[in-house]
Amino acid sequence: MTLGPERLGDVLGAARAGEGWALAALWRDLHPRLFRYLRSQEPSAAEDLASEAWLGVVRGLAVFEGDEATLRGWAFTIARRRLIDHRRKQARRRTRAEPHERLDGLERPAPGGAEDEVVESLTALEAVDRIRALLTPEQTEVVILRVVGGLEVAEVARITGRRPGAVRALQHRALQQLARNIFPEPVTD
Repeated sequence: MTLGPERLGDVLGAARAGEGWALAALWRDLHPRLFRYLRSQEPSAAEDLASEAWLGVVRGLAVFEGDEATLRGWAFTIARRRLIDHRRKQARRRTRAEPHERLDGLERPAPGGAEDEVVESLTALEAVDRIRALLTPEQTEVVILRVVGGLEVAEVARITGRRPGAVRALQHRALQQLARNIFPEPVTD
C-alpha cells in the first residue's frame, strides 16, 4: 500500500464504516501478501486460510490503531494464528486436504480479469514454491515475511516468537542457500 499516514487514516475510517472502495483498497494490498505467505507454509489450505485471515482483519478494523507497517504486521499475525489453528486441527484430525499439485490443472477465474495481475501472481506463486522447495520451513517463513510481507526484523521476530538475532541469522542462511541453488558457481577449466 502506498498510502501516507493521512490517506491510511481516511481508508481505515471508510473501511470501518463499511465503504466498499476502502475495503477493496485494503484487500488489494493485504490479501496477495497474506496468500503468498500462507501458501509458503501450507499450500493445500492457503486459500481458505487467507480468507479466514482477511475476515479476522475486517472484524478487527474497529479496534486497530497504527500506521501502515503496524497494519501489515497485525494482518500477518492474524494469518499466522489461523495457520497455527489449522495445523492443530489437522493434527487432531490426522487427515490432509487434497494436495495442491492435484488441483493445479483446474482453471480459476483471473482476479479482476487483468492479465498482468495473473502473470504477476503466477510468477510470485512460482517463486514461493521454489523458495519452499529449497529452504527449511523456518527459513521459508522468515524470508516470506521479510520479502513478501515487507516486515521489519523486529516485527518478524514478534510474529514468529523468535529473537531478532535469530530472525537475521535464519534470513542470512536462507539467502545464502537460495544463492547457491539459484546462481551456482561457474565451472572453470
